[in-house]
Amino acid sequence: MTPLERVYFVTGIDTDAGKSYVTGMLARDWRARGCRVITQKFIQTGCTGASEDIGLHRKIMGTGLLPEDLDFTTAPLRFTYPASPDLAVRIDGRKLDLSLVEKSTQRLLERYDTVLIEGAGGLMVPLEGLYTTLDYIAERRLPVILVTNPKLGSINHTLLSLEMCRVRGVKVGFVAYDLCPETSPEITDDTREVIRTYLAKTMPECVFLEFPFCRL
Repeated sequence: MTPLERVYFVTGIDTDAGKSYVTGMLARDWRARGCRVITQKFIQTGCTGASEDIGLHRKIMGTGLLPEDLDFTTAPLRFTYPASPDLAVRIDGRKLDLSLVEKSTQRLLERYDTVLIEGAGGLMVPLEGLYTTLDYIAERRLPVILVTNPKLGSINHTLLSLEMCRVRGVKVGFVAYDLCPETSPEITDDTREVIRTYLAKTMPECVFLEFPFCRL
């Protein structure tokens, strides 16, 4: 297994790219290889209680909810409206305190080797005004796991996301190719080839991972 960073930010090419499934599967597989890994949700919107994404991670991992989930360390920022964090914060009439995320990450690092932080949407999702997820990642020099899939149009979204990371000096440790949603073999194969060719040319250190078509 490639030596792991202590923190990865898991982002996707779009909403519903497969981030939650990939985050859970990576945590499950890395735990099986001896890594003490836990997942964290960056910001959960459309949520009135516990984080649904954290719940899905634990279901995939087969652990059940952990103590860090029950006290909300793994999901410190939750908003009720299913929208960008910027809009959800305004609708709820609250403030966005990103320091809560960092404090939670640091607490988790005291107990675990690696933390996988699942983002909300893609890199350019606004957190507050024009301040984006990518700004947060770049300022903290967090390595990224980019989740993509063979859906029509994903080549464009994937290469744009990779280019933005390259321009901002963000390390992409892994590209996770989630084979859901299922599409034609021609599109699936071509998308895979284009992404792998781009990575070989511009990010040769990046690891390409493929996830089978499966859902719980």
